[in-house]
Amino acid sequence: MQQSRLLSVPTKTLHFLFLVTIISVCPGLEVLQADLNRPLQTIPRNIPTAQPQHPGNVFLLGEDVNIIMPEKTIGKSISWRLLDDHRTVIKQGSIDDNKPDSKSSLQAGRLGIGWYRIEFLDAAGKVVDWTTSAVLAPLAEPVPQDSPVCVDSATSWFASNQPARQESFAQLAALAGVNWIRDRMSWGGFQPEPDKLPENTTYDTAATFQARHGLKVLQVFHDTPGWALNEQFDGKRRYKRFPRDLRDLYKFCKAMAQRYKGRVLAWEPWNEANITMFGGHTIDEMCSHQKAAYLGYKAGNPDLTVCWNVYAGAGTPLHTKGVLENQTWPYFETYNIHSYQKPDDYLNQFAPAREAACGRPIWITECGVRAVAQTGSPWSELSQEDELKQAEFIARSYASSLFAGVNRHFFFILGNYHENQVQFGLLRNDQTPRPGYVALATLGRLLAGARCLGRWIPKENPAVRVYAFQSRPDGRQRDVLVIWAEKSTNWPLPKSLSVESVYDYLGRPLGKNTPAKIDSVPVFVILQKDAARNLPLEPPMHSSAFRGGKASPVVLQLQMHNNSTKLDRQAHTVPLGKETNLNLLAYNFSDKTVSGIITVEHIPQGCKLTPVRWEITLEPMERKRLPAGVTVNASGSDKANDDWIKLQGDFADASRPILAFRLVPK
Repeated sequence: MQQSRLLSVPTKTLHFLFLVTIISVCPGLEVLQADLNRPLQTIPRNIPTAQPQHPGNVFLLGEDVNIIMPEKTIGKSISWRLLDDHRTVIKQGSIDDNKPDSKSSLQAGRLGIGWYRIEFLDAAGKVVDWTTSAVLAPLAEPVPQDSPVCVDSATSWFASNQPARQESFAQLAALAGVNWIRDRMSWGGFQPEPDKLPENTTYDTAATFQARHGLKVLQVFHDTPGWALNEQFDGKRRYKRFPRDLRDLYKFCKAMAQRYKGRVLAWEPWNEANITMFGGHTIDEMCSHQKAAYLGYKAGNPDLTVCWNVYAGAGTPLHTKGVLENQTWPYFETYNIHSYQKPDDYLNQFAPAREAACGRPIWITECGVRAVAQTGSPWSELSQEDELKQAEFIARSYASSLFAGVNRHFFFILGNYHENQVQFGLLRNDQTPRPGYVALATLGRLLAGARCLGRWIPKENPAVRVYAFQSRPDGRQRDVLVIWAEKSTNWPLPKSLSVESVYDYLGRPLGKNTPAKIDSVPVFVILQKDAARNLPLEPPMHSSAFRGGKASPVVLQLQMHNNSTKLDRQAHTVPLGKETNLNLLAYNFSDKTVSGIITVEHIPQGCKLTPVRWEITLEPMERKRLPAGVTVNASGSDKANDDWIKLQGDFADASRPILAFRLVPK
């Protein structure tokens, strides 16, 4: 990492500059409104530089490109050719066996910005093997702390116990101008025994390398160790279910916050809990889980950013209703979602998330495009058409999501990853790049620190999409337009705009003119600062109005058998007209004894719950059961607005915990 320019701003100074506080740092403190684009976390950061070994055959503009030859080409190939993304031959030559370096590397000289495929041919002109390379523009300044360009990497898994490969992932992400990087953890694999943590793991080395290369690390886990589960409740897939005793979750989160302080800056306390693959949990379960995790993380490190336990998708209106009914907003500092839909669908898809975010930043921590692999594992290569499809998707996806209210966007995924025959990765199996990696680096450079100014769909040509941003391309404050069309069309930019420069989707300069035809391949147009405000821009969407509140150390939980879950209704089933015992629990996650009352604040029509009031005292870290029975009759309401059973506690200084859930008859 280059030492000439170190960006290190004291946290207190940044708080002053943004005028408002960031987050509640312990139970009982108010959460205050803040700029949605604020960095949340700031770190010392340098300008990333290319490493001598050039992992992945990735170079910076001005360097000599020396390609590592695939092993099976050595002694079999007599010539080579270098092609661009459209398979146009750029260079070619012979392989001279008399040169000592010719059997291990190919000297291609200096190349322009872009992506390249290098083919090695035998005497008959047949391709023996091939590899890829990339040339990126060097960044002009350290990646802005508030840049929206992020990536999912799962480095700990994709390079499990391979430190050199882990560092290569970190280097490649840094060169691409990435701000945040998302990793993966298995709680069960990390902590197979209670009250015992390993000394050094793949997660430790990955976090160290990523932090060392100036990346902000977001970590997520989505499994539970066997000792923290209950087969009676959770069945055969119990390891994918939340821990039944939230104290186990609290302790784990506290320990992780302490262990990775300074290396992992944000956590998602589960992944896609709303779908069967990751447990199939209802929103009330997700809210209770979120509250316990938040309190644990903050007990371990008050400065940690605690994210919402991210959805598959963006959540439904019922999910949003559950978040609001359970008053969960004091327990997350970012509201996290996923999407694999078309960019034009984001605006509507993210609507429930914008409401549920309650004034917090929205992070999309997985966003990718599906393309079927054409070869077998482990390479699972894409066709030329799908490589370009992936690369062209990236700018459209980021631009559309930032307009739809997203603050940080993580592409899925950096490394070579295929699932059900679909290849998602920006890098190949040996970490050499697909065109999509260069497309991501183009965003890291041209949308560095970007904030969306709005969108323009010209009335005279509604196929065209123009997204405007205030950004720092090449270290200068400018306005940037990202332009494409749903179908190929002639559409010139307004003559009133003074264009400084234009770049294609891989960051290659196109002079000062946009292409004669606009199509699905995005182009970037650089304007003077504030020039885009002269366009008839539709303003971008934002998170809903900010909701303040206090995080209570008392958490309420409903435990039901996994077989009772009805995900489409976000409800638990109970026998019709028959009293059912409910397993209601109250926890105290503070270091003080608390006393208070819990009352039933709302019961839907046709539902009976007894008792309706409990008096309770909880010692520090104590859990107690609230005996209760419920009967749901056929006349019960099926309306999402009024069929929530809602409990509320009053514990004086320990605030007012809430639990809201839905029951429906079998």
